Amino acid sequence: MAMALMTALTLWGNHPWLTRVYQYRPAPGQFVNTMPVCRVGESADSVLARCRASICGRIDTTSQMFHGQLITRIDTVWAEGMVTLGGYGGYVVVGFDHPVVNSHSWDFDIWGNAFYSNQSSSGGSCEPGIVMVGVDADGDGMPSDADKWYELAGSEYSHPTTQHDYSITYYRPDEAKQRTPSLIDPSLVDTTYIRWTSNDINPDSTSGYISRNSFHQQPYWPLWLQQEQSMTFSGTKLRCNAINLGGSGNNAYFLLSYFDWGYVDNLPNNPARIPQEGSMYNPGFKIDWAVDAQGRHVNLSHIDFIKVYNAVNQYCGWIGETSTEVAGGIDFHPDAVLPVALPGDVNGDSEVNLSDVNALIDLILARNYDSVADVNADGEVNLSDVNALIDLILQ
Repeated sequence: MAMALMTALTLWGNHPWLTRVYQYRPAPGQFVNTMPVCRVGESADSVLARCRASICGRIDTTSQMFHGQLITRIDTVWAEGMVTLGGYGGYVVVGFDHPVVNSHSWDFDIWGNAFYSNQSSSGGSCEPGIVMVGVDADGDGMPSDADKWYELAGSEYSHPTTQHDYSITYYRPDEAKQRTPSLIDPSLVDTTYIRWTSNDINPDSTSGYISRNSFHQQPYWPLWLQQEQSMTFSGTKLRCNAINLGGSGNNAYFLLSYFDWGYVDNLPNNPARIPQEGSMYNPGFKIDWAVDAQGRHVNLSHIDFIKVYNAVNQYCGWIGETSTEVAGGIDFHPDAVLPVALPGDVNGDSEVNLSDVNALIDLILARNYDSVADVNADGEVNLSDVNALIDLILQ
């Protein structure tokens, strides 16, 4: 009997969910070492693996014979877990198995666990995290300081109380020291647990403590970073968004208001996992919101890495520090194709003309390297690129 010829057919495209966790460095907080779980002596690589299991999608594969062909079906499944970022500045760096192409619309979403209060329409538990996007400038497939990073400017970017050069340092606590419980709130078992100092523009908040509460009494300092005596984080700090609607001590009712748009864990996730403007849900993020360190808009064809960090330094009594949580993410257009770059199109308007010369000169004066500005492809952006661009225009 003749044997049927069997071939394998794989149904596959780019993975829509997050697939990579490159870095995880939470600031101290009440859910640190529990979300994800970390054990004493565990390595940083092991913790990263736990983060991936919590927030990255997985691939399920099933195979069956169909008319002499072996059909392999590959399904992508969302993990449905979370990681905490701890206090202000704590961050996670994630990515997909492909670059996220700029669709000039809603490009991707990063989920949190924000929810609305039943006592107010202005918020509930909203713990905003800022999104940074990175382009793999050195081509090594890993995020680093050599890559180009840009902030996605959300609704509060230009607010007068937003501090763009904020820096905070946390100091590792002595776990054996005598605790200082609160006389007002019995749930706070140590109000001088983890000390911090900052360069806040408000003199009354240049130092303080992360308290330890009775609900979470494990160490709040990352167990895999026990050799570090301090941790410093820098970035943009948003204004505090919590108010006490009534009560004192462990009866206080804190409302954390949401900001209009542009932050992780700021609005509830859309259960349909699609962009939905003008709704009660977070619609996602646009690469077109990217700005450089000077606050100038940049044109990005795609991004390779995503960094989320807690953007608020705020402590709310018995409910603890305001802490962004990350619960996965999606690329809305996972199979989008990177556009073919037009040589000399520095400003990204699909034309090469004198406006690109002006854009190129601005980049040179700002010492802002962008691969599209390297017109002569010599690895540098300088006046020789201006000459090369003029030659292109005159052709």
